[in-house]
Amino acid sequence: MPIADLHLHTTASDGRLTPTQLIELVAEKRLKGVAVTDHDSTEGLAEAYEAARAFPDLRVIPGIELSTDVPGSEIHVLAYYIQYTDGRVQERLARFREGRVDRARKMVEKLRDLGVEIEWDRVQAIAGDGAVGRPHVALAMVEKGYIKEPREAFDTYIGRNGPAYAERVKLTPVEAVGLIRDWGGAAVVAHPSEIPDLDDTLDELKNAGLAGMEVYYAQYSVERIKELAKIAADHGLLACGGSDYHASGNTGEPLPGTMGPPLETLDSLREMATRPVSIPG
Repeated sequence: MPIADLHLHTTASDGRLTPTQLIELVAEKRLKGVAVTDHDSTEGLAEAYEAARAFPDLRVIPGIELSTDVPGSEIHVLAYYIQYTDGRVQERLARFREGRVDRARKMVEKLRDLGVEIEWDRVQAIAGDGAVGRPHVALAMVEKGYIKEPREAFDTYIGRNGPAYAERVKLTPVEAVGLIRDWGGAAVVAHPSEIPDLDDTLDELKNAGLAGMEVYYAQYSVERIKELAKIAADHGLLACGGSDYHASGNTGEPLPGTMGPPLETLDSLREMATRPVSIPG
């Protein structure tokens, strides 16, 4: 059965492949349906759609990933089919990205206090034109030899409870779901195994208009996927998922297409969007 990959990142945020390179990779993997879901940015979509013109059998839908705040943790919410060309949407996303820059600066300062000397200019250079994120800080640490793989930075320094972690202004999960609906899209909870009090959270978000949750997440075991499929069904949520691919350089990172929902999920998400955007081509 053909599968989709609805969780992919590019250099528009913290992925390491350009949108063109990502589209070429998913086409090589013979995927028929994908979503580009960069953090707080849709800047990679135009290039992705242009690259996809070379692959008529490949369907690309617009997405985005938003970070939200809960006590002691965070919840990521994916959005699909939002009206991303709307100036008001882009203005809000630009403010989110500004918050990312401020947070990354603070992390670099905290790392220096801990004896980890990386340069802010280098973090910016790694990010390029993309939305600055913690993975760019991690890559700068790899370059300087402080760690071997980016994931070590999260485990030791810049994870949620790490000594160099810094906060930024975020939405609550309910606010994110409402915003996505206002933008015309369908909201889906990402990597739900990280969510505390999952059932209660899903109840609250479903009441706010949540459409689905990730079930077929490439970093989960087959047993966990089965458990999540039941939870999604119990809450009346569409089962989504994908690889969460960044080309991060971490050992064992799942490639696009490793795991994902049925291809028909793209149509289901469009039907659940409040005012789905027209897709180029």
